[in-house]
Amino acid sequence: MSTGMTIGKLAEAAGVNVETIRYYQRRGLLEEPAKPPYGQRRYSLEQVKRVRFIKRAQALGFTLAEVGQLLILNEARSCKTTRALAAHKLDLIDNKMADLKAVRRALGKLVQQCDAGDGAKCPIIDALVDA
Repeated sequence: MSTGMTIGKLAEAAGVNVETIRYYQRRGLLEEPAKPPYGQRRYSLEQVKRVRFIKRAQALGFTLAEVGQLLILNEARSCKTTRALAAHKLDLIDNKMADLKAVRRALGKLVQQCDAGDGAKCPIIDALVDA
């Protein structure tokens, strides 16, 4: 009897679907075990941890390419470089938040103009046409 788990059990244990596992394999983020001549591939608990790592990193806003870098940095035990990558991601998030606040202000002004108008002309549509 083989040890380890099938791809379905790996996906279930990691909280993803089987296609996610296959996609991570195609992207080179997760190794595909060798298939025995008369059986199924078997995955280890370490691979469950790796998939969970990938999902948590994505939830923090890291792209799959960046996740690949993080995995390499983890193997190299390079905390300083990992910190720099995380700090850069934090700067990007701050910039996006500032951009979103500006968009929110602009859209809020347009809604106020619409509320104050007579309904004959729509300030929102006019702003989009004139842009």
